[in-house]
Amino acid sequence: MSTTSARRPLAEADPIALSIVAELAPHCAPGQCEIAGSIRRRRPTIGDIEIVCCPLPYEPAPLFRSGLALVVEQWEKVKGALPCKYTQRLHPSGMTVDIFMPDPRGFGLQMAIRTGSAAWSHEVLACAWVRAGFRSEQGLLRDCAGRVVPTTTERDLFQRIGLPWVEPADREMPG
Repeated sequence: MSTTSARRPLAEADPIALSIVAELAPHCAPGQCEIAGSIRRRRPTIGDIEIVCCPLPYEPAPLFRSGLALVVEQWEKVKGALPCKYTQRLHPSGMTVDIFMPDPRGFGLQMAIRTGSAAWSHEVLACAWVRAGFRSEQGLLRDCAGRVVPTTTERDLFQRIGLPWVEPADREMPG
């Protein structure tokens, strides 16, 4: 089993990611199944595919035993057995897929973090929420009293922490 896929040109990785979202989206909350990572930042080469999604609850079947799980469990598991907040799979295309499944109240926070870049998320995003008096805990933005501050969209997050909107393609650290 290969846990690292070869880097691919954006033009090759993008349609694979779009097809994955198309498969997962019917099993997710509306508007909460999105491509993140280097594809969203439009980097010229892509090492893996990152998806952030909020699966719908399924009743009477246990969570993750229908819908989204039926799609994801077709792909070879690298890490994270469902049900979980994160799983890594090897897609039939040969690309590694990281799937993050946050609480819907933290979807915007997770989209921002997972879009990256890692350095930008740490040095700009995390520093901004700390300066604004928040912390990230268990995938959610929390105030100083530990109360959840909903960030269902990235724009919610940026507004709450006082950070001007930064387009995903511009979320890179210089150098």
